[in-house]
Amino acid sequence: MIDDLLTASDPRAEVRAGGVNAHTHLYSGLAPLGMPSPPRTPRSFVEILELVWWRLDRALDEAALRASARLYVAEALLAGTTTLIDHHESPAFIDGSLDVLAEEAERLGARLVVAYGATERNGGREEAKRGLRECERFVSLHRKSPRLRGMVGLHASFTVSDDTLREAGELGRALGVGVHVHVAEAKADVEDARKRGYDGPLERLLALDALPPTSIVAHGVWLDEASVRRADAAGAWLVQNPRSNANNRVGWPRALWASEHVALGTDGFPADMAAEASSLAQEAAKQGDTRDLAALHARRLGAHALCATLFGTRFDASIGPGSAGDVVVGVADAKPQHVVVGGHLVVRDHALVRDDLAAIRAHAREQATRLWTRLPPA
Repeated sequence: MIDDLLTASDPRAEVRAGGVNAHTHLYSGLAPLGMPSPPRTPRSFVEILELVWWRLDRALDEAALRASARLYVAEALLAGTTTLIDHHESPAFIDGSLDVLAEEAERLGARLVVAYGATERNGGREEAKRGLRECERFVSLHRKSPRLRGMVGLHASFTVSDDTLREAGELGRALGVGVHVHVAEAKADVEDARKRGYDGPLERLLALDALPPTSIVAHGVWLDEASVRRADAAGAWLVQNPRSNANNRVGWPRALWASEHVALGTDGFPADMAAEASSLAQEAAKQGDTRDLAALHARRLGAHALCATLFGTRFDASIGPGSAGDVVVGVADAKPQHVVVGGHLVVRDHALVRDDLAAIRAHAREQATRLWTRLPPA
């Protein structure tokens, strides 16, 4: 198939591995379509959550979530990103929510790893238990799915009790999967952990056995070198999200270089990994970080190695990283012409094979308009 695609492509075209977005939020897919501004300007990262993202996730129902996921996955594939590692929240629609995300990924042909971010911020411990049950159900259902995997999820640790953290770790170990959790994205997470009697949020997770091997620690902005090395020793992956971190003004992660298990994510920004890598380089320059972080990510091939680990596929850097059959055909530094996932053609000549982008966007705009009327008061 690849030879045929190359023959019909631009003579400058090359074959490269499909992109991997190691941390994102499909539920944010409708946000660019006219989401109203918050009622007042957020003064802190926690207020950004309270006034923007937590209002959005509480408003989501099945129809809005489905439209959001479909648009996000479609645009990801067209950008050459074949795998999405998603961290999901929709407090009014927990049971079955991961199925909606999986159905939309399957519909378009993407590879998806998904977890529900259990939290106590709306309904206490019972809400957290429902989130963990949704993870357990999905993981058990998709152990052998060729393009789907589940993990155990936790929202930021400052929104859950020690009991919930402990239960998440126990569940992950019982299921043989890692825990996907936001850690030290902002200083507030560090301050909360210290108030609870821990040295920091990473130390809290480790003390409560909440990070089984192959866990994903998103952000890690406020982790110091010692904490990063502890995460690495525990077998956890740290995911850097430069565009989101810059947008939220949470700081610059200066210690992630100390781990050999670092990947690149977008935290809900569009899944264009070339744009994310460019932002990484630009933000490093602004911060005076003299390490060549883009080269560091490329050398370690982090996101692709993580993907191969989660799907149990062979990882051989000499023939290209990623899961077998996830490739992009196109000219360097341009949008891909063709995209193949698991041996199946999903983008041909810059267009989706299984759906129509214009129709997806039109439906998404309809659902976005309805969703904005459902936003709860701040």
